[in-house]
Amino acid sequence: MTGSNVIATLRTRQLLGKYRIERKLAEGGFASVYQAFDTIEGIRVALKAPHPGYVNDQSLNDFRREVRMLSRLSHPNILALKDASFIDDQFVIVYPLGEKTLSERLRSRMSIATILDLTSQMLEASAYAHSQKIIHCDIKPENMLMFPGNVLKLTDFGIAKIAQKTVRGAGTGTIGYMAPEQAMGKPSFRSDVFSLGLIIYRMVSGVWPEYPYDWPAPGIARVRKRVTSGFVEFLERSIDPRPRGRFRDAMHMQNVFRRVRLEVLRKHQLPATTPRNVVTNRAA
Repeated sequence: MTGSNVIATLRTRQLLGKYRIERKLAEGGFASVYQAFDTIEGIRVALKAPHPGYVNDQSLNDFRREVRMLSRLSHPNILALKDASFIDDQFVIVYPLGEKTLSERLRSRMSIATILDLTSQMLEASAYAHSQKIIHCDIKPENMLMFPGNVLKLTDFGIAKIAQKTVRGAGTGTIGYMAPEQAMGKPSFRSDVFSLGLIIYRMVSGVWPEYPYDWPAPGIARVRKRVTSGFVEFLERSIDPRPRGRFRDAMHMQNVFRRVRLEVLRKHQLPATTPRNVVTNRAA
């Protein structure tokens, strides 16, 4: 298929194979995500399709690469793939449908218990991906979906990279979430750590630290009030602008978090229950 084969934008109530399009959920640089109804299984799903004009050999190779990468990953906090196929000459990737994104969840207040729970889950997902030598490269609240029971799942590995020592490439990612070195085309595991640290800082402080910033970051007074000094040090190290100042990967970050998490639970006299979906991360 070449660039001359332009597919029309999917329309509400349009039937694409067994999927009936209900509404557009999100739009990215190369694809849109729709809510669709599976008329065979009787469930709603998220359906990702390339934009008109981007359907060419290169974009289809990128989508196939995303599918093959996802097929390598099996974790309760990573969004699973339901289907990937051509339907009526349209290439689509189908996922389970979440309730909302973490970005939407951030609009309402979060308790410390909820923050620690969501942090545990996003670190579980990222540590597992890193153990499989995959750098996500676009970790942000919009790429974390919320499911019933406050379950978080990391999604959109579309620009993820298989790590060697350090991957060199274009500065792909999302401005405001990217580590400084990633913006210069040198992403590493430490770049994902930076993005994770920003999200956790935002959950605790209610403020998004915009780079470039000096430590202490905006909202630090609220952070110090809600967590312990050990947790503050954990955050500072996570969002250090210098890559070597950060945790080496999400597995390292997760190990430190598990310790400082217990300190925060004790501070708030909360039960030290085992975080959901805890798995042992082993390098591939």
